[in-house]
Amino acid sequence: MSPQDAQEPTSTPPAPPTPPAPPVSLAALLGRRDLGLRLLAGPEDTAIHWVHTSEMADPYPYLLGGELLMTAGVQLTDPARYVERVVEAGAAALGFGVTPVYDTVPAELVSACARQGLPLLEVPPRTPFTAVARAVWRLMAEARHRELRRVTEAQQSLATAAARPAPVPAVLGALASRLGGRAVLYAADGTAYAAAGREVGAEAEAALRDLAAVVGRRPGGPASASGDGGGMRLAAYALGGGEGLALGVAAERRESADHTIAGVAVVLLSLLTAPHRGADVSARDAALVRLLLGAPPAEAASTLGPGPWTVVHARGGDGTPFAAVSLAAALGTPLVDAGGTPEAGGVRLLVPAGSPVTAQQGWTLGVSSPVDARDLAAADAQAARALRRAEAARTPLARHRPAGFGALMDREEAAAYARTLLEPLTEPLTETLRTWLSLHGSWDRTAVAMDIHRNTVRQRIARCATLLDMDLDDADVRMELWLALRSR
Repeated sequence: MSPQDAQEPTSTPPAPPTPPAPPVSLAALLGRRDLGLRLLAGPEDTAIHWVHTSEMADPYPYLLGGELLMTAGVQLTDPARYVERVVEAGAAALGFGVTPVYDTVPAELVSACARQGLPLLEVPPRTPFTAVARAVWRLMAEARHRELRRVTEAQQSLATAAARPAPVPAVLGALASRLGGRAVLYAADGTAYAAAGREVGAEAEAALRDLAAVVGRRPGGPASASGDGGGMRLAAYALGGGEGLALGVAAERRESADHTIAGVAVVLLSLLTAPHRGADVSARDAALVRLLLGAPPAEAASTLGPGPWTVVHARGGDGTPFAAVSLAAALGTPLVDAGGTPEAGGVRLLVPAGSPVTAQQGWTLGVSSPVDARDLAAADAQAARALRRAEAARTPLARHRPAGFGALMDREEAAAYARTLLEPLTEPLTETLRTWLSLHGSWDRTAVAMDIHRNTVRQRIARCATLLDMDLDDADVRMELWLALRSR
């Protein structure tokens, strides 16, 4: 480990908006003999999601959970308290680099990690922290490659099953085989429409049926749900088509790719069980023909239904060709554009306003207000702004907030611009400018409001104009400054 590693306060970038690669087992990292890592405390069957290096005395505010936290103990003064804060932050493990600060891992730190059940790794002097991080990323890339290969093989298997004479039982059988468990298609009343795979026991069957009953049965209900029962890992998914069908899956374990594989099966089963697919396609074709022949967009959109409509912008997914289609099925709409937003990887959807839009695993969504067909362009802009706000706040879903012109500005960008614009002003000048603008530039009313002489007001406003290098008699300038003062 180099001295630069020990002196770096923080180095991990913020979490990406899309889901990270599958986690890496701590045991797999310990198996890398070239690193020379040694487990001093805690279990080795721990999942690592990323690596973070910090020499802060309290790293808690800078951790997201699931990290292998690397430190050389530059500011380690109270090992017990330090470990408590690391555990509270949800870190997966702690890596301690010996030298240049410590020759050995402090015994108090080993004891504290043992008490808290936090895995503690000794990083030898010859192994820089960057080598550990690089090893984790490589293991993640290998796991991701295995996961994508498994998903691709499952997609091919499910697609082949969907082309067989009895496609629904065939798709269920292929899904159960890929997940190593049981797959059941439930009717709206809870009865098993079809099933395939090995038996899982009466308790697990009952728990799976109960779980399937909560998805897609009522407005605002979840599109998917998961749980445990009868010693099995359970999951249920609502099928599109409005028939109240649900897919239930039970297996002994749940892997990161299982949700994606089940999503492919959901799309195929939704298509296979939809009663009026031909009518839906005909309506979309009619709308497209009208649009190409010169009809106004509102008239063409009316062919798809009476409205109102909700526009959804989405980014994320699992990177497979079925991701956008699976999202559309979960939101109950066939109207999806997989390349709909200017940013790479964006998806746009047009959802009937009666269909609730809820957060979807692996996706970040921006949702517009319900609008008539003539206002779809405005709703598209609303959804784009909502998506940007969701990504900035790291929340899975954000909805348009109708709050006048102020809602058209990104709050964080506006605040940053306001700080830069108003930076030359001291607080007396800022407050005088705010009061003067709020009173429409009245010297006397400002003087009364601030309990100062009117000449003082004039001097301060003149000083503001000089520092800002702006003409305060210009209405546009006054408006910009007023918005900046409100945004700051």
